[in-house]
Amino acid sequence: QVQLVESGGGLVQAGGSLRLSCTASGRTFSSYAMGWFRQAPGKEREFVAAISWKGGSTTYADSVKGRFTISRDNAKNTVYLQMNSLKPEDTAVYYCARKRGDNRRYNSGYEYDYWGQGTQVTVSS
Repeated sequence: QVQLVESGGGLVQAGGSLRLSCTASGRTFSSYAMGWFRQAPGKEREFVAAISWKGGSTTYADSVKGRFTISRDNAKNTVYLQMNSLKPEDTAVYYCARKRGDNRRYNSGYEYDYWGQGTQVTVSS
């Protein structure tokens, strides 16, 4: 089975930066696209960013474009989410996930088959 473990969350002031990491176990990490999602209290989980299996293509939610950057290091079985210019509305539990299949529907949680436990990001105002 695949295990995903997120790290790097914490408390940060508005305008600050944070980098999240997601490390995967298993031998087939480089063959899968990966995504980041987030969920705030009382709200549904929403798409944040995704990256193709080789890292050559990325996509972002409109709410984070220009502020967040997703990247990956397949040699380390790790995907990152660099978050800059953080806003209070970015406060949420952030999850990494492995995408299933070969379609390009990156922004739907139904397209992902393995999920991490999440890491909390809190942005104070």
